[in-house]
Amino acid sequence: MPDPQIVPGDRPGTVVLRMAGMQQSHVDLDDPRRIEFAYVRRIADVVDACGAPGEPVRVVHVGGGALTLPRYVAATRPRSAQVVLEPVAAMTDLVRSEAPLPPRSGIKVRPVDGRTGTAELRDGQADLLVVDAFDDARVPADLVTSEYLVDAARVLDAHGLLVLNLTDRAPFGWTRRVVAGVRAVFADVLLTAEPATLRARRLGNLVVVASRGPVPLDPLRARAASSAAPYRVLEARQVSDSFGGGTPFTDADSEPSPAPG
Repeated sequence: MPDPQIVPGDRPGTVVLRMAGMQQSHVDLDDPRRIEFAYVRRIADVVDACGAPGEPVRVVHVGGGALTLPRYVAATRPRSAQVVLEPVAAMTDLVRSEAPLPPRSGIKVRPVDGRTGTAELRDGQADLLVVDAFDDARVPADLVTSEYLVDAARVLDAHGLLVLNLTDRAPFGWTRRVVAGVRAVFADVLLTAEPATLRARRLGNLVVVASRGPVPLDPLRARAASSAAPYRVLEARQVSDSFGGGTPFTDADSEPSPAPG
C-alpha cells in the first residue's frame, strides 16, 4: 500500500489526506462542521437526522481516513461516544501527528479491519454504524456480504441506522447485489445519490441508509432540497424499482466494488 500523505487543503486551516495520488479525506481543522466532499456531506446529513439535534449519539465508523466524519460528530454532537475501525495504523499515526484530534473528542481509533472489529463489538452498542471503507479505491468485498450485514444489525440498537457508502456506475449490477443483502436484513431502506450518478455511466457514490425501524426519509429529503450539492433521496419502493433484482453477496462469492476508470 502506498504511503499516505497529509498536504495543505484549499484554504488556511485545511488539510487533505492523499493515498496513491488520490484525495482520500479533507479536513477543516478550524471548523470540523465544514464538509468538502459531497458524499461525506450526505452522510453528515444522516448524522444530523439521527435523534434530536445536538444529542450525543453512539457511532461506529468502519474506515477512518483523516477522521472527517468523527470530527464532525464531535463538533455537532458533543459527548458522543465514537469508535473508529481503521486497519492502516501508519495512516492513523500520520493523521494524529499532522491533523490532531481536538481534546476530549470521545473518538477512539482501533487498529483493526472492519470485519474483525465489528465482530468484537457488543450487541446494540451503536446508534449509527457508518461503513465508508476502501482498499485500493474499492469497497472491500467482505463488508457487503449477507454475513457481515447480519453482524452489523446485531451491533445496532433496535432503531439504529446502518450507512453504507458504495461506489458503482450504471447499470449498478454490484450495488443491486448489496441492496438485496441489505433488504434481507433490514426492514426499511433509502438511497441517496447525485443525479449525474443515477443517470450516467460515471462511477459515483451511492449512500445506502437502512434500519430495522423507519429510516429518516423526510429529514433527508429536506436536506437534499437545500443542499449546496443537490442530491436525490430514493425511498424503499424507488430503491426496489431502481436497484432491485439482485442476489445478495455471501462470504463465498463476494467481490469488491468496481474499480475506478
